[in-house]
Amino acid sequence: MKRNYLFLGIAVLAAAGVVLAQDPPAKTAPKKAASSKGSATKGKDIFDQKCGICHFADSDAKKIGPGLKGLNKRGTFTVNNNKVTDETLKTWIENGDSLMPPFKDVLDEQQIKDVIAYVRTL
Repeated sequence: MKRNYLFLGIAVLAAAGVVLAQDPPAKTAPKKAASSKGSATKGKDIFDQKCGICHFADSDAKKIGPGLKGLNKRGTFTVNNNKVTDETLKTWIENGDSLMPPFKDVLDEQQIKDVIAYVRTL
């Protein structure tokens, strides 16, 4: 009986040696970092869920907040006439103002980039 265990142990060690001697597994590709640019397609979905309640996307008419159609062409915000840039849009979305709630705790950085990419298409 002891002899069978000895042969079994040797066989297990031999099998383990064969497995360990094989080529190491290929390294997995690193995870992609968040895109530096946003996706207008994803941004439209987020806009419809979070922003469309207060803003029209297809009109410049006021809903609760100003309509955003033509914002990019207009080049300035209607409420303060500040220049529209990706950075000012990001700041506005994150921090809001007295009439708009901040979204920095609601949307992550990539979602904000996606919304900006979509708003730029309006």
